Amino acid sequence: MATAISANKAELIAIADSVAKEKLIDKAIVIEAMEDAIQRAAKNRYGVENDIRAKLDPVSGDLRLWRVVEVVEQVDDYFKQVDLKGAEKLQKGAKVGDFIVDPLPPIEFGRIQAQASKQIIFQKVRDAERERQFDEFKDRVNEIITGVVKRVEFGHVVVDLGRAEGVIRRDQQIPREVVRVGDRVRSVVLNVRRENRGPQIFLSRAHPEFMKKLFAQEVPEIYDGIIEIKAAARDPGSRAKIGVISHDGSIDPVGACVGMKGSRVQAVVQEMQGEKIDIIPWSPDTATFVVNALQPANVSRVVIDEEEDRIEVVVPDDQLSLAIGRRGQNVRLASQLTGKAIDILTEADASEKRQKEFVERSEMFQNELDVDETLAQLLVAEGFGALEEVAYVEIEELATIEGFDEDLAQELQNRAQEALERREEANREARRALGVEDDLTTMPYLTEAMLVTLGKAGIKTLDDLADLATDELVEKKRAEPRRRGEDAPRKEPKGGILAEYGLSDEQGNEIIMAARAHWFADEEPAEAGEEDAIADSEQ
Repeated sequence: MATAISANKAELIAIADSVAKEKLIDKAIVIEAMEDAIQRAAKNRYGVENDIRAKLDPVSGDLRLWRVVEVVEQVDDYFKQVDLKGAEKLQKGAKVGDFIVDPLPPIEFGRIQAQASKQIIFQKVRDAERERQFDEFKDRVNEIITGVVKRVEFGHVVVDLGRAEGVIRRDQQIPREVVRVGDRVRSVVLNVRRENRGPQIFLSRAHPEFMKKLFAQEVPEIYDGIIEIKAAARDPGSRAKIGVISHDGSIDPVGACVGMKGSRVQAVVQEMQGEKIDIIPWSPDTATFVVNALQPANVSRVVIDEEEDRIEVVVPDDQLSLAIGRRGQNVRLASQLTGKAIDILTEADASEKRQKEFVERSEMFQNELDVDETLAQLLVAEGFGALEEVAYVEIEELATIEGFDEDLAQELQNRAQEALERREEANREARRALGVEDDLTTMPYLTEAMLVTLGKAGIKTLDDLADLATDELVEKKRAEPRRRGEDAPRKEPKGGILAEYGLSDEQGNEIIMAARAHWFADEEPAEAGEEDAIADSEQ
């Protein structure tokens, strides 16, 4: 019998060792799972109300089983408490308040208990394995990983990563790429999430990061940090662009990425199923980078609109289709690469646009300043485009315009200021007609014109304004890049209510916090009143 018991002990430890090695988890976790299973089986045998503990020696396999009871003067719970008389039988010198151990005999495992214990151990081991998988992959986000296709479910590819499974969702696959069970695939770890069914490892072959990591594997200078990929954009399976810069003046970043006879870039292209890659020198100067990003098209000039966060690119008429690319691909990738919305215009479009703006501004100056057409056009030609520019510019700057003197400059400035006052009064009347409260006029940065815009959007009180988020108030409008004059209908780009006025996020936040100030001011008297009431009740 002793030999049998010894063999069972050795078998328990051997099982714990085997499971720990197979699942790549700590042996102590398996031992703990076994102890938990034995404790639950013992509770079923002796009563679930008892506080039963089990200890399995990880070396010898010896099992100890006991019940913990508290020594009390009067017993209320006979399962977990014992009086002094009963405690003396278990432990000499026991005192009230002590916790003592009541050894229990080993239990025999029946079929049901053994099955239940097996399930408990499996669950504990599975939880530990999932935690190990999460810990192993959570720090590998944006790393290239190789696996074997295990199965394809509803278009999603499940990849065996050796000690875990990953999934390449349909939208993260390269279009028209066919993978079969058993194929080896490379992908980048996009995200690792902890979920109820275990850690979910999301992979991608379509993300720009996949292309960047492939280049890092093929180009030693990128791996070493001598060359840096500053930006990347992809139309998976079709075309991609990357912006590169060299931190060593003696190394050409484009040439290093292309490699001898194109060997390096071709290795990346083959892995990405023939996707064409444009390698572009990155520049901190936005205009230069935009010109490079629109290659192979030639660009005549670039106009950057900082307020609208847009870039207007003028190209020769014969370069228009090349700049836009098939189905707008070239300009779309250039826009993603630079992070700016890009408008493509031909020389004729740009000329027409400038002429239209010239006429509109001239007519505005004629009407608002009550001057003749020649004088208005002269102002526009000198770069003046708004009444504010005329009203608040230095007199000397106006007076230096050919044909102007200080008296004429002063008169124009006075008329511009009067026109602005008239405009402000008109906006004030419009604001009041909309029912926008006067309290809003005390908010920082808000003009009467802005208040009219707010009123039209239904923001008429301090509470209305205070309820807004910063992006709802001032977020800039963003639209897809397009060519001016295109006939296709386009959705109006979304933005904050005051997007057209060019307020910054900091200014928007300051406006909203100022609108919320009265909430806290209203609370102070109430708190003071509460304190008075408490003081009265104490008296």
